[in-house]
Amino acid sequence: MNENIPEFRFNNFTSTPKKYGLSEIVERVKSYSLSRDVETKEYTGYKYIHYGDIHKKVANIIDQRSQLPNIKTGDYELLKKGDIVIADASEDYQGIAIPSMINVETSYKIVAGLHTIALRPIQADSLFIYYLFNSQTFRKYGYKVGTGMKVFGISISNVMKFESFFPNTNEQSKIGVFFKQLDETIILQQQLLNDHKQLKKAMLQKMFPQKGETFPKVRFTGYTDDWEQRKFFENIQNTIDCRGKTPKKLGMNWSNSGYLALSALNVKNGYIDPSVDAHYGNKELYKKWMGGRELQKGQVLFTTEAPMGNVAQVPDDKGYILSQRTIAFDVNSEKMTDVFLAILLRSPTVFNDLSALSSGGTAKGVSQKSLLGLKVVVPTTVYEQKKIGLFFQQLDDTIALHQKKLETYQELKKAMLQKMFV
Repeated sequence: MNENIPEFRFNNFTSTPKKYGLSEIVERVKSYSLSRDVETKEYTGYKYIHYGDIHKKVANIIDQRSQLPNIKTGDYELLKKGDIVIADASEDYQGIAIPSMINVETSYKIVAGLHTIALRPIQADSLFIYYLFNSQTFRKYGYKVGTGMKVFGISISNVMKFESFFPNTNEQSKIGVFFKQLDETIILQQQLLNDHKQLKKAMLQKMFPQKGETFPKVRFTGYTDDWEQRKFFENIQNTIDCRGKTPKKLGMNWSNSGYLALSALNVKNGYIDPSVDAHYGNKELYKKWMGGRELQKGQVLFTTEAPMGNVAQVPDDKGYILSQRTIAFDVNSEKMTDVFLAILLRSPTVFNDLSALSSGGTAKGVSQKSLLGLKVVVPTTVYEQKKIGLFFQQLDDTIALHQKKLETYQELKKAMLQKMFV
Protein backbone atom coordinates (compact mmCIF):
# COMPACT_ATOMS: atom_id res chain seq x y z
CA MET A 1 0.00 0.00 0.00
CA ASN A 2 1.23 3.52 -0.84
CA GLU A 3 2.41 5.48 2.18
CA ASN A 4 0.02 8.31 1.31
CA ILE A 5 -3.10 6.10 1.13
CA PRO A 6 -4.88 5.44 4.46
CA GLU A 7 -5.64 1.86 5.43
CA PHE A 8 -9.37 2.59 5.64
CA ARG A 9 -11.37 4.91 3.36
CA PHE A 10 -15.03 5.51 2.69
CA ASN A 11 -16.45 4.20 -0.58
CA ASN A 12 -16.35 6.47 -3.67
CA PHE A 13 -13.15 8.22 -2.57
CA THR A 14 -10.26 7.17 -4.76
CA SER A 15 -8.22 10.32 -5.37
CA THR A 16 -4.69 10.28 -3.98
CA PRO A 17 -4.18 12.43 -0.85
CA LYS A 18 -1.60 15.18 -1.26
CA LYS A 19 1.14 16.07 1.18
CA TYR A 20 1.08 19.52 2.74
CA GLY A 21 2.83 21.30 5.54
CA LEU A 22 0.43 22.65 8.14
CA SER A 23 1.60 26.18 7.30
CA GLU A 24 -0.03 25.73 3.87
CA ILE A 25 -3.33 24.64 5.40
CA VAL A 26 -3.89 27.01 8.33
CA GLU A 27 -3.09 30.55 9.39
CA ARG A 28 -2.38 31.73 12.90
CA VAL A 29 -4.85 33.70 15.02
CA LYS A 30 -3.65 35.77 17.96
CA SER A 31 -3.52 34.20 21.43
CA TYR A 32 -3.30 36.14 24.69
CA SER A 33 -1.50 35.41 27.97
CA LEU A 34 -4.79 35.50 29.84
CA SER A 35 -4.55 33.56 33.11
CA ARG A 36 -7.24 32.70 35.65
CA ASP A 37 -7.22 36.18 37.19
CA VAL A 38 -9.22 37.54 34.22
CA GLU A 39 -12.13 35.20 34.93
CA THR A 40 -15.39 36.48 36.41
CA LYS A 41 -18.60 34.88 37.59
CA GLU A 42 -20.57 37.59 35.82
CA TYR A 43 -21.66 36.92 32.25
CA THR A 44 -19.89 39.51 30.10
CA GLY A 45 -20.41 38.04 26.64
CA TYR A 46 -16.69 37.16 26.51
CA LYS A 47 -15.24 33.72 27.23
CA TYR A 48 -11.80 32.26 26.72
CA ILE A 49 -10.00 29.01 26.07
CA HIS A 50 -7.36 28.35 28.76
CA TYR A 51 -4.89 25.53 28.15
CA GLY A 52 -5.93 23.94 31.45
CA ASP A 53 -9.52 23.71 30.22
CA ILE A 54 -8.33 21.97 27.06
CA HIS A 55 -6.59 19.35 29.18
CA LYS A 56 -9.70 18.97 31.38
CA LYS A 57 -11.94 18.53 28.30
CA VAL A 58 -13.95 21.62 29.28
CA ALA A 59 -12.85 22.88 25.88
CA ASN A 60 -12.84 20.18 23.21
CA ILE A 61 -15.46 20.51 20.46
CA ILE A 62 -17.01 23.79 21.55
CA ASP A 63 -20.66 24.62 20.99
CA GLN A 64 -23.33 26.77 22.67
CA ARG A 65 -23.51 24.36 25.64
CA SER A 66 -19.78 24.40 26.42
CA GLN A 67 -18.95 25.70 29.89
CA LEU A 68 -16.09 28.04 29.03
CA PRO A 69 -15.14 30.56 31.74
CA ASN A 70 -16.45 34.13 31.52
CA ILE A 71 -13.73 36.80 31.32
CA LYS A 72 -13.60 40.56 31.61
CA THR A 73 -14.26 42.44 28.40
CA GLY A 74 -11.38 43.77 26.31
CA ASP A 75 -10.09 44.66 22.86
CA TYR A 76 -9.29 41.16 21.60
CA GLU A 77 -8.89 39.45 18.25
CA LEU A 78 -11.79 36.99 18.40
CA LEU A 79 -12.00 33.38 17.36
CA LYS A 80 -14.52 32.18 14.76
CA LYS A 81 -16.44 29.03 13.95
CA GLY A 82 -13.99 26.44 12.65
CA ASP A 83 -10.95 27.81 14.50
CA ILE A 84 -8.75 25.30 16.29
CA VAL A 85 -6.94 26.04 19.54
CA ILE A 86 -4.21 23.75 20.88
CA ALA A 87 -2.50 23.66 24.26
CA ASP A 88 1.19 24.47 23.80
CA ALA A 89 2.13 23.33 27.32
CA SER A 90 1.55 20.16 29.34
CA GLU A 91 2.80 18.36 32.44
CA ASP A 92 3.52 15.29 30.27
CA TYR A 93 4.31 14.56 26.64
CA GLN A 94 0.91 12.93 26.10
CA GLY A 95 -0.75 16.30 26.61
CA ILE A 96 1.33 18.27 24.13
CA ALA A 97 -0.81 20.09 21.53
CA ILE A 98 -4.14 18.60 22.63
CA PRO A 99 -6.73 20.41 20.44
CA SER A 100 -10.06 22.10 20.85
CA MET A 101 -12.30 23.41 18.07
CA ILE A 102 -15.12 25.93 17.79
CA ASN A 103 -17.88 24.00 16.04
CA VAL A 104 -20.72 26.57 15.88
CA GLU A 105 -21.40 30.28 15.76
CA THR A 106 -21.77 31.04 19.47
CA SER A 107 -23.78 33.85 21.04
CA TYR A 108 -20.71 34.80 23.06
CA LYS A 109 -17.26 35.97 21.94
CA ILE A 110 -14.30 33.61 22.37
CA VAL A 111 -10.63 34.44 22.91
CA ALA A 112 -7.55 32.19 22.89
CA GLY A 113 -5.95 32.40 26.34
CA LEU A 114 -2.85 31.30 28.24
CA HIS A 115 -0.51 28.71 26.69
CA THR A 116 -2.56 28.23 23.54
CA ILE A 117 -1.90 28.36 19.81
CA ALA A 118 -4.92 29.42 17.75
CA LEU A 119 -5.20 28.30 14.12
CA ARG A 120 -7.70 29.03 11.36
CA PRO A 121 -7.99 26.45 8.55
CA ILE A 122 -7.92 28.08 5.12
CA GLN A 123 -7.71 25.02 2.85
CA ALA A 124 -9.02 22.19 4.98
CA ASP A 125 -12.05 20.97 6.93
CA SER A 126 -11.85 22.03 10.58
CA LEU A 127 -13.14 18.76 12.05
CA PHE A 128 -10.63 16.84 9.93
CA ILE A 129 -7.78 19.00 11.30
CA TYR A 130 -9.11 18.57 14.86
CA TYR A 131 -9.05 14.78 14.60
CA LEU A 132 -5.73 14.84 12.75
CA PHE A 133 -4.29 16.53 15.85
CA ASN A 134 -5.78 13.66 17.88
CA SER A 135 -4.32 10.97 15.60
CA GLN A 136 -1.14 9.00 16.29
CA THR A 137 0.36 10.63 13.22
CA PHE A 138 0.42 14.00 14.96
CA ARG A 139 0.76 12.73 18.55
CA LYS A 140 4.07 11.01 17.68
CA TYR A 141 5.26 14.19 15.98
CA GLY A 142 4.39 16.19 19.10
CA TYR A 143 6.37 13.80 21.32
CA LYS A 144 9.33 14.13 18.96
CA VAL A 145 9.53 17.92 18.76
CA GLY A 146 8.24 18.71 22.27
CA THR A 147 10.71 20.23 24.70
CA GLY A 148 11.04 20.77 28.42
CA MET A 149 11.72 18.96 31.67
CA LYS A 150 8.97 19.47 34.28
CA VAL A 151 6.64 21.29 31.87
CA PHE A 152 6.63 20.16 28.26
CA GLY A 153 5.79 22.41 25.35
CA ILE A 154 5.62 22.81 21.60
CA SER A 155 6.39 25.95 19.61
CA ILE A 156 4.25 27.49 16.90
CA SER A 157 7.11 27.03 14.42
CA ASN A 158 7.22 23.29 15.08
CA VAL A 159 3.45 23.02 14.81
CA MET A 160 3.54 24.72 11.42
CA LYS A 161 6.31 22.39 10.21
CA PHE A 162 4.11 19.33 10.68
CA GLU A 163 3.40 17.54 7.39
CA SER A 164 0.66 15.08 6.53
CA PHE A 165 -1.32 13.71 3.60
CA PHE A 166 -4.64 15.44 3.02
CA PRO A 167 -7.50 13.98 0.94
CA ASN A 168 -9.87 16.35 -0.89
CA THR A 169 -12.16 18.47 1.28
CA ASN A 170 -15.23 16.29 0.65
CA GLU A 171 -13.44 13.24 2.05
CA GLN A 172 -12.04 15.34 4.90
CA SER A 173 -15.55 16.46 5.80
CA LYS A 174 -16.88 12.90 5.84
CA ILE A 175 -14.00 11.74 8.06
CA GLY A 176 -14.58 14.63 10.46
CA VAL A 177 -18.32 13.92 10.73
CA PHE A 178 -17.63 10.21 11.28
CA PHE A 179 -15.37 10.89 14.26
CA LYS A 180 -17.68 13.52 15.70
CA GLN A 181 -20.60 11.07 15.63
CA LEU A 182 -18.36 8.43 17.23
CA ASP A 183 -17.39 10.92 19.96
CA GLU A 184 -21.06 11.70 20.59
CA THR A 185 -21.75 7.97 20.95
CA ILE A 186 -18.88 7.67 23.42
CA ILE A 187 -20.20 10.63 25.43
CA LEU A 188 -23.68 9.10 25.51
CA GLN A 189 -22.29 5.72 26.58
CA GLN A 190 -20.20 7.37 29.30
CA GLN A 191 -23.30 9.17 30.56
CA LEU A 192 -25.28 5.92 30.68
CA LEU A 193 -22.46 4.32 32.66
CA ASN A 194 -22.29 7.27 35.05
CA ASP A 195 -26.07 7.28 35.51
CA HIS A 196 -26.12 3.61 36.49
CA LYS A 197 -23.19 4.07 38.86
CA GLN A 198 -25.03 6.97 40.48
CA LEU A 199 -28.18 4.84 40.71
CA LYS A 200 -26.22 2.12 42.48
CA LYS A 201 -24.72 4.66 44.88
CA ALA A 202 -28.18 6.06 45.63
CA MET A 203 -29.70 2.60 46.14
CA LEU A 204 -26.93 1.61 48.53
CA GLN A 205 -27.99 4.63 50.56
CA LYS A 206 -31.74 4.05 50.32
CA MET A 207 -32.01 0.24 50.49
CA PHE A 208 -30.03 -0.01 53.73
CA PRO A 209 -31.11 1.69 56.98
CA GLN A 210 -29.29 4.82 58.06
CA LYS A 211 -27.24 4.93 61.25
CA GLY A 212 -29.47 4.25 64.26
CA GLU A 213 -32.45 3.18 62.08
CA THR A 214 -33.95 -0.25 61.38
CA PHE A 215 -36.05 0.49 58.29
CA PRO A 216 -34.70 1.39 54.82
CA LYS A 217 -36.18 4.23 52.76
CA VAL A 218 -36.72 1.97 49.73
CA ARG A 219 -38.01 -1.56 50.11
CA PHE A 220 -39.56 -4.29 48.01
CA THR A 221 -43.33 -4.77 48.25
CA GLY A 222 -44.46 -7.29 50.87
CA TYR A 223 -41.72 -6.66 53.41
CA THR A 224 -42.73 -4.54 56.40
CA ASP A 225 -40.85 -5.90 59.42
CA ASP A 226 -38.06 -3.88 60.93
CA TRP A 227 -34.55 -5.09 60.20
CA GLU A 228 -32.69 -6.50 63.20
CA GLN A 229 -29.33 -5.62 64.65
CA ARG A 230 -26.79 -8.43 64.96
CA LYS A 231 -23.14 -8.81 65.76
CA PHE A 232 -21.37 -9.17 62.44
CA PHE A 233 -19.94 -12.61 63.19
CA GLU A 234 -23.38 -14.01 63.97
CA ASN A 235 -23.78 -14.18 60.17
CA ILE A 236 -20.43 -15.87 59.52
CA GLN A 237 -19.77 -19.60 59.56
CA ASN A 238 -16.02 -19.49 58.93
CA THR A 239 -13.21 -17.08 58.01
CA ILE A 240 -9.90 -17.52 56.22
CA ASP A 241 -7.24 -14.93 57.01
CA CYS A 242 -3.68 -15.34 55.71
CA ARG A 243 -2.49 -11.88 56.64
CA GLY A 244 1.26 -11.63 56.98
CA LYS A 245 1.92 -14.89 55.14
CA THR A 246 4.07 -14.27 52.09
CA PRO A 247 5.94 -16.71 49.84
CA LYS A 248 9.22 -15.31 51.18
CA LYS A 249 8.23 -16.00 54.79
CA LEU A 250 7.13 -19.50 53.84
CA GLY A 251 10.40 -20.16 52.04
CA MET A 252 8.50 -20.85 48.82
CA ASN A 253 8.71 -19.51 45.28
CA TRP A 254 5.81 -18.53 43.06
CA SER A 255 5.12 -20.67 40.03
CA ASN A 256 3.49 -19.37 36.86
CA SER A 257 0.59 -21.79 37.09
CA GLY A 258 -1.62 -23.35 39.69
CA TYR A 259 -3.62 -21.46 42.28
CA LEU A 260 -4.11 -17.72 41.81
CA ALA A 261 -3.38 -15.95 45.09
CA LEU A 262 -5.92 -13.19 45.75
CA SER A 263 -4.67 -10.16 47.68
CA ALA A 264 -5.84 -6.64 48.48
CA LEU A 265 -4.32 -5.48 45.18
CA ASN A 266 -6.48 -7.55 42.86
CA VAL A 267 -9.70 -7.62 44.90
CA LYS A 268 -11.60 -4.70 43.41
CA ASN A 269 -14.97 -3.23 44.34
CA GLY A 270 -17.20 -6.06 43.23
CA TYR A 271 -14.86 -8.09 41.02
CA ILE A 272 -11.49 -9.83 40.81
CA ASP A 273 -8.83 -8.36 38.53
CA PRO A 274 -6.41 -11.23 37.80
CA SER A 275 -4.06 -8.96 35.83
CA VAL A 276 -2.96 -7.12 38.99
CA ASP A 277 -0.52 -8.79 41.38
CA ALA A 278 -1.08 -12.04 39.50
CA HIS A 279 0.88 -14.46 41.67
CA TYR A 280 0.27 -18.18 41.40
CA GLY A 281 1.05 -20.81 44.01
CA ASN A 282 1.68 -24.50 43.39
CA LYS A 283 -0.07 -27.30 45.26
CA GLU A 284 2.68 -27.54 47.85
CA LEU A 285 2.26 -23.87 48.63
CA TYR A 286 -1.51 -24.25 48.68
CA LYS A 287 -1.36 -27.02 51.30
CA LYS A 288 1.22 -25.24 53.46
CA TRP A 289 -0.41 -21.84 53.18
CA MET A 290 -4.05 -22.65 53.71
CA GLY A 291 -4.09 -26.17 55.07
CA GLY A 292 -5.82 -27.43 51.95
CA ARG A 293 -8.62 -24.86 52.10
CA GLU A 294 -9.17 -23.78 48.54
CA LEU A 295 -11.48 -20.81 48.07
CA GLN A 296 -14.94 -21.67 46.76
CA LYS A 297 -17.15 -19.87 44.27
CA GLY A 298 -19.29 -17.20 45.94
CA GLN A 299 -17.14 -16.71 49.05
CA VAL A 300 -16.99 -13.05 50.04
CA LEU A 301 -13.55 -11.43 50.04
CA PHE A 302 -12.85 -8.32 52.08
CA THR A 303 -9.62 -6.29 51.96
CA THR A 304 -8.45 -5.31 55.43
CA GLU A 305 -5.91 -2.66 54.41
CA ALA A 306 -4.09 -1.03 51.47
CA PRO A 307 -6.88 -0.49 50.55
CA MET A 308 -9.36 -1.18 53.32
CA GLY A 309 -12.92 -2.08 52.41
CA ASN A 310 -12.83 -3.44 48.87
CA VAL A 311 -15.25 -6.33 48.43
CA ALA A 312 -15.64 -9.06 45.82
CA GLN A 313 -16.77 -12.65 45.54
CA VAL A 314 -14.78 -15.63 44.33
CA PRO A 315 -15.96 -15.80 40.69
CA ASP A 316 -15.57 -19.52 39.98
CA ASP A 317 -13.98 -22.78 41.09
CA LYS A 318 -10.85 -22.56 38.94
CA GLY A 319 -8.55 -22.59 41.96
CA TYR A 320 -7.77 -19.66 44.25
CA ILE A 321 -5.85 -19.24 47.49
CA LEU A 322 -5.70 -16.21 49.75
CA SER A 323 -2.77 -13.84 50.00
CA GLN A 324 -2.08 -10.80 52.15
CA ARG A 325 -4.47 -8.27 53.66
CA THR A 326 -7.64 -10.08 52.61
CA ILE A 327 -10.22 -12.12 54.53
CA ALA A 328 -12.57 -14.69 53.02
CA PHE A 329 -15.95 -15.15 54.72
CA ASP A 330 -18.20 -18.21 54.66
CA VAL A 331 -21.71 -17.14 55.57
CA ASN A 332 -24.11 -18.93 57.90
CA SER A 333 -26.62 -19.74 55.15
CA GLU A 334 -29.52 -19.85 57.63
CA LYS A 335 -28.94 -16.20 58.50
CA MET A 336 -27.43 -14.56 55.42
CA THR A 337 -26.71 -15.06 51.74
CA ASP A 338 -23.20 -14.52 50.40
CA VAL A 339 -24.44 -12.03 47.78
CA PHE A 340 -26.18 -9.95 50.44
CA LEU A 341 -23.05 -9.98 52.61
CA ALA A 342 -20.99 -8.61 49.71
CA ILE A 343 -23.48 -5.77 49.22
CA LEU A 344 -23.85 -5.13 52.96
CA LEU A 345 -20.09 -4.60 53.30
CA ARG A 346 -20.27 -1.97 50.53
CA SER A 347 -23.21 -0.09 52.03
CA PRO A 348 -22.31 3.41 53.32
CA THR A 349 -23.41 2.83 56.93
CA VAL A 350 -21.36 -0.36 57.34
CA PHE A 351 -18.35 1.11 55.53
CA ASN A 352 -18.42 4.13 57.86
CA ASP A 353 -18.60 1.84 60.87
CA LEU A 354 -15.65 -0.15 59.52
CA SER A 355 -13.69 3.06 59.03
CA ALA A 356 -14.39 3.99 62.66
CA LEU A 357 -13.00 0.62 63.77
CA SER A 358 -9.87 0.95 61.64
CA SER A 359 -6.46 1.99 62.92
CA GLY A 360 -3.11 3.03 61.48
CA GLY A 361 -1.69 6.02 59.67
CA THR A 362 -1.97 6.57 55.93
CA ALA A 363 -2.72 2.87 55.36
CA LYS A 364 -5.56 2.28 57.81
CA GLY A 365 -6.86 -1.21 58.32
CA VAL A 366 -9.15 -3.43 60.34
CA SER A 367 -8.38 -6.73 62.01
CA GLN A 368 -10.57 -9.72 62.74
CA LYS A 369 -10.36 -8.66 66.39
CA SER A 370 -11.75 -5.20 65.58
CA LEU A 371 -14.48 -6.80 63.46
CA LEU A 372 -15.75 -8.44 66.66
CA GLY A 373 -17.08 -5.02 67.60
CA LEU A 374 -18.95 -4.50 64.35
CA LYS A 375 -22.75 -4.59 64.49
CA VAL A 376 -24.93 -4.69 61.39
CA VAL A 377 -28.65 -4.22 60.70
CA VAL A 378 -30.07 -6.87 58.34
CA PRO A 379 -33.45 -8.18 57.12
CA THR A 380 -34.87 -10.89 59.34
CA THR A 381 -35.46 -13.25 56.39
CA VAL A 382 -33.04 -14.52 53.77
CA TYR A 383 -35.83 -14.09 51.19
CA GLU A 384 -35.62 -10.31 51.38
CA GLN A 385 -31.84 -10.55 51.35
CA LYS A 386 -32.01 -12.59 48.14
CA LYS A 387 -34.23 -9.98 46.44
CA ILE A 388 -31.85 -7.19 47.45
CA GLY A 389 -28.91 -9.26 46.27
CA LEU A 390 -30.54 -10.01 42.92
CA PHE A 391 -31.36 -6.32 42.40
CA PHE A 392 -27.75 -5.26 42.88
CA GLN A 393 -26.40 -8.17 40.84
CA GLN A 394 -28.58 -7.11 37.91
CA LEU A 395 -27.50 -3.50 38.39
CA ASP A 396 -23.84 -4.58 38.43
CA ASP A 397 -24.38 -6.60 35.25
CA THR A 398 -25.87 -3.53 33.56
CA ILE A 399 -22.94 -1.39 34.71
CA ALA A 400 -20.50 -3.98 33.38
CA LEU A 401 -22.36 -4.05 30.04
CA HIS A 402 -22.19 -0.26 29.68
CA GLN A 403 -18.52 -0.30 30.68
CA LYS A 404 -17.80 -2.92 28.01
CA LYS A 405 -19.67 -0.94 25.34
CA LEU A 406 -17.77 2.22 26.30
CA GLU A 407 -14.44 0.42 26.01
CA THR A 408 -15.48 -1.03 22.64
CA TYR A 409 -16.32 2.42 21.23
CA GLN A 410 -13.09 3.87 22.64
CA GLU A 411 -11.06 1.09 21.05
CA LEU A 412 -12.90 1.62 17.75
CA LYS A 413 -12.02 5.31 17.80
CA LYS A 414 -8.39 4.53 18.59
CA ALA A 415 -8.22 2.03 15.73
CA MET A 416 -9.90 4.36 13.23
CA LEU A 417 -7.59 7.24 14.15
CA GLN A 418 -4.74 4.96 13.12
CA LYS A 419 -6.38 3.60 9.98
CA MET A 420 -7.92 6.81 8.53
CA PHE A 421 -4.93 9.15 8.87
CA VAL A 422 -1.60 8.61 7.17
